[in-house]
Amino acid sequence: MAPLVTTSPACAATSREGEVLVVRLTGDWRITESTPRWSQALAAHRPRRVVLHAEEIGGWDSSLALFLSAARLWSAAQKIELVEEGLPPEVGRLATLLVTKPQVAAQNLRLADFVAVVGAATHKIWQETKDLAQLLGECAYSLGRFIRGQAQFRWRDCFTEMQQCGALALPIVGLISFLVGVIMAYQAAVQLRQFGADIYVADLVGLSVVREMGPMMAAIVLAGRTGAAFAATLGNMQANEEIDALETLGVSPIDFLVMPRIMALFLMMPLLALYANFLGIMGGLVVTASILDIPSSLYWIETKSIIDLSDLSTGLIKAATFGLIIGLCACLRGLQAERSAVGAGRAATAAVVTSTLLIIVSDSVFAVIFNILGW
Repeated sequence: MAPLVTTSPACAATSREGEVLVVRLTGDWRITESTPRWSQALAAHRPRRVVLHAEEIGGWDSSLALFLSAARLWSAAQKIELVEEGLPPEVGRLATLLVTKPQVAAQNLRLADFVAVVGAATHKIWQETKDLAQLLGECAYSLGRFIRGQAQFRWRDCFTEMQQCGALALPIVGLISFLVGVIMAYQAAVQLRQFGADIYVADLVGLSVVREMGPMMAAIVLAGRTGAAFAATLGNMQANEEIDALETLGVSPIDFLVMPRIMALFLMMPLLALYANFLGIMGGLVVTASILDIPSSLYWIETKSIIDLSDLSTGLIKAATFGLIIGLCACLRGLQAERSAVGAGRAATAAVVTSTLLIIVSDSVFAVIFNILGW
């Protein structure tokens, strides 16, 4: 049977010898156990000299270094001599690190700090707006060069990106749109069937999906899927200095890298919105046919009667705008990325956040404008 390991509690016994305070440290100093504090050992003593005796200590860990660092800080503040006897050298070195480590004091929130934070945030937003406007202007100049046939634009790259952000995004966009249609129809059915207005589920789902949810869901999916991929790709090229190499060769990164991606998103977003609209309406049809026992033909007739060309064009305009926003934000963050692997990841995250925020803001602006126009 293994012998039991006995430990003695840590103790800091003090005695006064004239103007000298003697502190004798004994026992095992463990951070998991109760250990004396320097303020307790000092009590009401105000000596001119302090002597620490530590020849009789047993095991120790960082708790002993904390005690010693507190003693050193107190002696330095009170300008009292501190003599250390019998302390292990490692304890002294650890206590030195604790004493010399800068103390970060919590600052109270003042009006000046609040104003400074608001000012810094405002300046950052203004700078981000300028950068986005500059990229938009460069893309406009690139579009002019494209029309004149002078742009270094490759349709092959554009078609590749169209496949990535269009055809390959159909499964996830379709699944989310279908489920959103199911959820909207189910929630509407629970309320409308109380008033015998089951058929109006088709009106609610049709208008909501065509005007808002179809373009919005497609845009959110592409912001997280394609926008992050664009930003990470350009950020990785920035880290590998490939963009600098293109500029050295006289190739415009806007023509060669940015415009094919923005063009692909601008062309594919309306098509994805139409696809999302169809599957969202199909989700509503499944719910009404299974829960409300409404024939599919009646559902389609009611949907066609409530949706007109203005509703469809509203959603397509939003989808095209959302595509431009995703492309601009993704390319901007990719070009702004730090020249490291970490920078590419941060650029992808920033692209998703920025594009999602601007999508919501632009959708609210469109809602106000279309309401004024009576669409």
